[in-house]
Amino acid sequence: MRREIIINVESQETRIGIKEDGHLVEFMVERLGNRLSVGDIYKAKVTAVLPGMQASFLDVGYARSAFLHVSDLSTDLADFESIEDRFSDDEVTRAAPVGKDRNILIENVLSKGDEILVQVTKEPIMTKGPRVSTQISLPGRYLVLMPSAELVGVSRKIEDREERHRIKDIVAPLKPDGMGIIVRTAGEGMDRKHFAADIKFLTKLWNRQAKRAEKAKVPSLIHKDMEIITRLVRDIVTEDVTAIVVDSKKEYKEIVSYLRSFAPSLRSRVHLYKEDTPIFDAYEIEKDTEKILNRIVPLKKGGFISIDHTEALVAIDVNTGRYRGAKDQEETASRTNLQAATEIARQLRLRDLGGIIVIDFIDMELEENRKKVLDELRAGLRTDRSRTKTLRVSEMGLVEMTRQRVRPSLGQLLSETCPTCGGSGRALSLDAIEMRLERALRRLKGRSSEKRLELYLNPEVAFHLLSESARRIIRLEKRFKLEIDVKDDPNLRREEFVVRTCRKGEDLSYLLEP
Repeated sequence: MRREIIINVESQETRIGIKEDGHLVEFMVERLGNRLSVGDIYKAKVTAVLPGMQASFLDVGYARSAFLHVSDLSTDLADFESIEDRFSDDEVTRAAPVGKDRNILIENVLSKGDEILVQVTKEPIMTKGPRVSTQISLPGRYLVLMPSAELVGVSRKIEDREERHRIKDIVAPLKPDGMGIIVRTAGEGMDRKHFAADIKFLTKLWNRQAKRAEKAKVPSLIHKDMEIITRLVRDIVTEDVTAIVVDSKKEYKEIVSYLRSFAPSLRSRVHLYKEDTPIFDAYEIEKDTEKILNRIVPLKKGGFISIDHTEALVAIDVNTGRYRGAKDQEETASRTNLQAATEIARQLRLRDLGGIIVIDFIDMELEENRKKVLDELRAGLRTDRSRTKTLRVSEMGLVEMTRQRVRPSLGQLLSETCPTCGGSGRALSLDAIEMRLERALRRLKGRSSEKRLELYLNPEVAFHLLSESARRIIRLEKRFKLEIDVKDDPNLRREEFVVRTCRKGEDLSYLLEP
């Protein structure tokens, strides 16, 4: 499988696309001032303990209180069984009691006013604050250090028994006293020096943070995880990644520097993109990103799937559409469902959908066809970095599944409640529109020699751009060596914009398309 990571760095936003065999399967966005907080460590104060929920709420400095469940309390891990199975390959999850001690009561461990160290395990989503854990873990390139866990484990994705024993024999003598180690999948085939370097770095890092925590006030940020690009390289760049292409010289140097220290064999796969054509246009990603919020996803032979979000779950419906098949209804349903299963697995990763997901496949009478569809769905989910659990196809053709959710979906990140429809639909946020406009102007600059332009926008967008983002207009003019005259047009929808030449009024909007 050919796996490529394409990175686009703008002044206000970083976007990352992951392609497998030419298809976009993951898309990540991080904006300036709105970075992800999973992995950050805080010194927090307990504000409430709720025995009925076996949970507590903590002040970590967020607008909403953090949530701590009893299963996320750090306890004596000596009685836990198969602890390494509680960790996914590339995203470290927190261990929960699975052994003898199942009767821990949160009111016996925490009291209101207590000050404790916690780590964010789940981003704030909609009305909910972040979820946190006292089971601190510091991920490195090849292993994870757990300061409060006395254990040695190996990722279950390293399946070879001899390799697992070899790794345990190497890292067990290296384990710091009173701490735990989980070897990640990237550690497969590595020798002692790689593990020793990781342990040395992470131990020093933890000792610094522990000393800082002793003196810090409450609430305080004690440790901030890496930025999105370095974190991505640390977590998922392995031998199966054929190329990493980035359009920022600064980020290119940081990636090369990191790989030089931890994976020198992969340095040659990092490339700096220098062409005038925007990188996401060159790698045919931009068109896919603009379809991410679409409710309808077409299938190859005329069928389609529809994706709807509710407060409780994500509902996915499969339809034959224009596809009528060649023989009978069973074959038509089976072929459409097989196509849909592959596409659904891709869309879950691409849109980062999580929580409870219900898929309504087209009814099939034959059990063997149901099994084929389920096998196809599960095969597509094997490369998903988030944990998933899929139940069998019901007699009604429904598949119930869950997918790990640690952050808002792309739909929640890129859009906001539509002021026109009152929440029944979604619209691009003003920030997203501005970033799309900036990319369009960059595209136009490479295709036209015009120096003075008139930019027509929806009145709301024009007002926002001139009042709250006036500096961005000045920056764009300097960057693209243009004179831009912003005008409002009430006939334009919020996401639309038109560019005309100042002299002749020629419409250049056709040059803005990817």
